[in-house]
Amino acid sequence: MENKYVGSLLIIISILIVIIIFLFNSVVKEIDASSCSMERAICPMYKATNKQTFLSLGIVGLLIIVGFILIFSKPQEKIIIKTKTIEKKSAKKEINTQDLKPEEKKILELIQKNKAIFQAEVIEKTKYGKAKVTRILDRLEGKGFVERKRRGMTNVVVLRE
Repeated sequence: MENKYVGSLLIIISILIVIIIFLFNSVVKEIDASSCSMERAICPMYKATNKQTFLSLGIVGLLIIVGFILIFSKPQEKIIIKTKTIEKKSAKKEINTQDLKPEEKKILELIQKNKAIFQAEVIEKTKYGKAKVTRILDRLEGKGFVERKRRGMTNVVVLRE
């Protein structure tokens, strides 16, 4: 809810309370006048009624002040920051494959073509044994070309950036 609406609502309720206080005060003064045989200035009930009336009006006055503060105060601005994720499309970096063995080159080309591939799929497509593919991937990973990520019971092989 906005501050202006809350402040307006608070002032309206305060005005209703003031009306109720004056109605209640007039009834209590009539009761005081009929029950107190002394003069109004001396009667202790009259003094107590006045104190209670001024106290309640003071509290309602504070509520009205808070209401006006809420109405005329500037609401805090919500700062919304929209960020864009900017993906840098860098030119494909050249991978120096001169020092690689032919099996390593074959597996690296397969990974480059697919971007991400299951290790089991590498075994299937190259027709190499499981142990041989694991050793080749170990060497490629050691040289910083690829990275293996565990996914369930198998690995996903991706190019290292």
